[in-house]
Amino acid sequence: MRRFGRRRLWPGVALSAVLAASAAQTQSGPRAAPATGAVSALMISDIHFDPFHDPGKAKLLARDPVSRWAAVLAAPESPLAAASFEHLQAVCRAKGVDTPYALLRSGLETMRARSQPEFVTLSGDLIAHKFDCRYQKTVGDAAGYQAFVEKTLAFVVGQLRAAWPGVPVYISLGNNDSACGDYRLDPSSAFLRGTAAIIARGLPTAERYDELREFSVGGYYSVDLVPLRRTRLIVLNDVFQSLNYRTCAGAMDAAPGVAEMAWLAQQLEQAQRAGEKVWVMGHIPPGVNVYATVRELPDVCGTGKPVMFLDAGRLDDLLLEHAGEVRLALFAHTHMDEMRLLEGGSGPGVAVKLVPSISPVDGNNPAFTVARVDRTTAVLKDYEVFAASNQTGVGTQWTKEYDYAEAYHEPAFTPSALQELIAEFQADPKAKSAASQEYIRDYYVGGEARELTPFWPQYVCSLEHLTAKGYAGCVCGK
Repeated sequence: MRRFGRRRLWPGVALSAVLAASAAQTQSGPRAAPATGAVSALMISDIHFDPFHDPGKAKLLARDPVSRWAAVLAAPESPLAAASFEHLQAVCRAKGVDTPYALLRSGLETMRARSQPEFVTLSGDLIAHKFDCRYQKTVGDAAGYQAFVEKTLAFVVGQLRAAWPGVPVYISLGNNDSACGDYRLDPSSAFLRGTAAIIARGLPTAERYDELREFSVGGYYSVDLVPLRRTRLIVLNDVFQSLNYRTCAGAMDAAPGVAEMAWLAQQLEQAQRAGEKVWVMGHIPPGVNVYATVRELPDVCGTGKPVMFLDAGRLDDLLLEHAGEVRLALFAHTHMDEMRLLEGGSGPGVAVKLVPSISPVDGNNPAFTVARVDRTTAVLKDYEVFAASNQTGVGTQWTKEYDYAEAYHEPAFTPSALQELIAEFQADPKAKSAASQEYIRDYYVGGEARELTPFWPQYVCSLEHLTAKGYAGCVCGK
């Protein structure tokens, strides 16, 4: 299942140079969009790019600059590439195959053909699973590991920026995006300082130095969401909120998560005072991990508790306190196409969208989302999901899987629309209605209805009951 300081953030590159380059690229980008109407946005997540898909090229990639990577990856396969990759998968105990270069290129080419985005979101997990093992078995130079991770991140971001020159690319970190292991990260680390420069290259203008400093401290940042009117994008590094989070040394530490939530509260209060709308983007969603819960079979009607994605109490509270400002919460991580509704109190709640993955590691076919957003209200009006015909990128055809407005007959992706949909799902415990069947079909791209059908009522409870207590009450009829 599933505001940056005046310092050097990239080897030999001053931050001022990075930001100046970003501003110049923005000025040379596409013509300015009209001031009214809908904005087109491209939503991507969980690319999990695997530069080790041809293990024989790994040492070349470690040696060469990022500017040479595309040529290396596009070159003919090295001898015994398939057998070497199969062996690498086995020794690293990989659960599936992540995104090779052919699939990344196929996806980007189709995205360019299918969309003309005015901004792009990438909700984390840019690099492959088991990345440290793959590097160790193919390159082996432990001293160069962090540089290789940063080069991989820079390559993926560079491919996106090359596809849409001048278009803002907003990126959050995922649990795999680390130089010291899955769910492991140190605040104020050299890795975050290096990654800050990579993220800055995708931003639309030269952002304030204090914003860049925040990323190099905690991997989170807050910027104007160009091209929406008076809208702020708050990008979280919610690995700090994960129950699996550890420092690079393997220690539990709540302090980075506490600091991030204090920062988030400040950002939301500033947005409220300024009369701004808000999008919040992270990687790991709040709520119940239903698959893990069903697999582990805790007695949630007794003393057992469901498995949670995050220790998200403070996050949930803050989003609900500012539901009047927050137009959308955007997450991913499960690799599936999902929706959630965060609700509580007397407010309207917060609409939560989970973006499907490019990586086919869970057996799903790759997918991406093209959205239409109201420029003035920042409301997600509609979106289309495009899915691949296979998982390799070779001979792959990408077709529209569904359109949200057409499939669910809702005028926008809003809390009230989600309330209606979830109520319909709850009234259909055997998943027989057209809406339920549509959701099940779209959830697992390229999969079959049996993926959700056996525990549809439990899954539906997770769509709007994002706390352990609320989920248990729904499942148990309390």
